[in-house]
Amino acid sequence: MMKPPPKTDHEDALQREAQQWLIRLNSGEATTADAEALQRWRSTSRDHRRAFAEASLLWTKLGSAATETSRRTGEQSGAAGRHRSATGRATLGRRAFLGGAIAATAAASAYAVVNPPLELWPSLADMRADYRTGVGEQRVVAVQDDISVRLNTRSSLAILQQAAQADGIELLSGEAAIEIAPTNRRAFALVAADGRTLAQNARFNIRYDGSSVRVTCLEGAVEVEHLGRRASVAPHRQVVYASHGMSDVTNVDADSVTAWERGVLVFRNDPLAHVVEEINRYRPGRIILMNEELGRKSVLATFRLDRIDEAVPRLQAAFGVKTRHLPGGIVLVS
Repeated sequence: MMKPPPKTDHEDALQREAQQWLIRLNSGEATTADAEALQRWRSTSRDHRRAFAEASLLWTKLGSAATETSRRTGEQSGAAGRHRSATGRATLGRRAFLGGAIAATAAASAYAVVNPPLELWPSLADMRADYRTGVGEQRVVAVQDDISVRLNTRSSLAILQQAAQADGIELLSGEAAIEIAPTNRRAFALVAADGRTLAQNARFNIRYDGSSVRVTCLEGAVEVEHLGRRASVAPHRQVVYASHGMSDVTNVDADSVTAWERGVLVFRNDPLAHVVEEINRYRPGRIILMNEELGRKSVLATFRLDRIDEAVPRLQAAFGVKTRHLPGGIVLVS
């Protein structure tokens, strides 16, 4: 087996810096300023992003290894790991206790890297991104002269290595609008989760929320592949796929799907729980519904993204709900 080439002094230095960032993020004292500083550090170069991704992956593996070590230690120590105190009460041996503590700390740290609380910093998947948008931000990326990608809020995108037959990108998280000009002569592939969308002259929207992928064709035609199934999607039609399979192709209100590109959110008799979930994507912090029944109420409204802070008082006026504002942009609604 060939050994990887040794790291340069520059790469070693970046690895150490990345590890220091991880220690800071998992210290329990990370702030929004820390997250912003990390973003600036990662945006310095692709080498910086790669170093942080590698360090994050190692940190995650450490959590898994520590958990397994703790399990084995517990099995091997068995009754020997427990002893009787002077009062006759069974206690856990020091070795088993330390093993469990290390595992818990490492596992919790790994979880924080993969699933950052309130999206304070990018997730492990987002660390691979070549392009990323922050809260409420939109960004246009010219993949080629004839292929344009508009990223919506909290979205991450990676450019894939070009293949002989197709150009491609991967949507790591969030939402994107893709426009492929008629001048394009090569197939285009967009990967999201365990599926891909193929197009050559089309305009479509794709959204990946971590559990499912929604593909909406707006112009032209796209082909969606997932776990051996393939679906042809015509304009104003949509297909959704997730780990359990792919849905049938259905009709959809394309104007609502693309409303964010026009700077608005449109809701037409959507449940309040869904409305709040959508609004949370565009504002820092989080709105939390404290009443499940309230979440089922129907909402007919349009909100401007550049005035998204007006959403809470408007919902308060419409439903007579009570709100409690906490630090960090957290709003409790009951």
